Amino acid sequence: MARIPRYLLFVVGILILLHLLFSFAHNNYQLTISRTFENIFNESRPEELAQQVTSNQTSTPARANATFVILARNTDIEGVLRSIRSVDDRFNTKHGYPYVLLNEVPFTDEFKRRVSIITESRVEFGVIPRGDWYQPDWIDEEKASKARERMKLEGVKYGDSVPYRNMCRYNSGFFYRHELLQKYKWYWRVEPDVKFHCNINEDPFLFMERNDKVYGFTIATYEISATIPSLWGHVTDFIKEHPEYVAQNNSMEFLSNTHGRTYNRCHFWSNFEIADMDFWRGEAYTAFFEHLDATGNFYYERWGDAPVHSIAAGLFLRRDQIHFFENIGYQHDDWSHCPLPDKIWEEGRCACNQRNSFDYDISSCKSIWDRLMSRSA
Repeated sequence: MARIPRYLLFVVGILILLHLLFSFAHNNYQLTISRTFENIFNESRPEELAQQVTSNQTSTPARANATFVILARNTDIEGVLRSIRSVDDRFNTKHGYPYVLLNEVPFTDEFKRRVSIITESRVEFGVIPRGDWYQPDWIDEEKASKARERMKLEGVKYGDSVPYRNMCRYNSGFFYRHELLQKYKWYWRVEPDVKFHCNINEDPFLFMERNDKVYGFTIATYEISATIPSLWGHVTDFIKEHPEYVAQNNSMEFLSNTHGRTYNRCHFWSNFEIADMDFWRGEAYTAFFEHLDATGNFYYERWGDAPVHSIAAGLFLRRDQIHFFENIGYQHDDWSHCPLPDKIWEEGRCACNQRNSFDYDISSCKSIWDRLMSRSA
């Protein structure tokens, strides 16, 4: 076998060394170019990159510290299921806000099982403390029973009902104190057997929070005169004692046609309300409720939580902190709010008849609210 000349081996070695040096330099050059373009890209698009990082970190939709509140008995199970199904179908499936259900006695296992399976949202079941629900011991029962009998003879709705009075007093001054609600700021009150007629495309809780709103409603109507004969007198006594609680630019003109001398009975129908519980928990409303409760007239008369809430909101809030939810189609019993603007009605895929909306019925106070707000615009 012939020997390879030494000079040839030397030339091959030189070529291999040059190849390795060239490859290293080329790869290093490519890496440098790549990093240079990456740096240029990062420096020229910091906002886009920041948005991308933020987007990746906040993929969960924004949500308020809020819950639905349902006051119900075990016998209300079918109506509760229909209400939750309506809320979820029209709004909550996309948002997953929790539900809190309250009862003066424990809910049955069957009730809890059926409610829990109808919704994917978290559900909590609570028992109302006995002292918050039942007629207080200091109420003169003889006086109260005579008042109930008189109202029954006069045909006043729920005039002879003690449980109805318990509910009105509880909704007026106690529900927001329940231990299950302490972790929440906002609530949406839902009654058994209500319907929501339209898709709710904007989160009402976030709308309230971002626009300095405190109380929201869909229907305004008149209270039954026979149930609140002395209410306004006690209200005026309170505001004389505590003028510091009365807000500038309040809604007195919605509540009174006589500049505060008398009550026109207008109120927001509280079976639907979206509100900030910190308002009820605050100094002004706490003092107001305690003043009214001390009269005993939740039982000697039949004061409802709707006028109590409405008067407080109307006097202690600025009118622009109260919001009418035009876009929320809602029905309770025979009364319905159906969005009147065609755009809202169509975008919400509403299933209600606009001609049947209660807004401008003779029994509605909505036109009074409209006049007040039009002067404020």
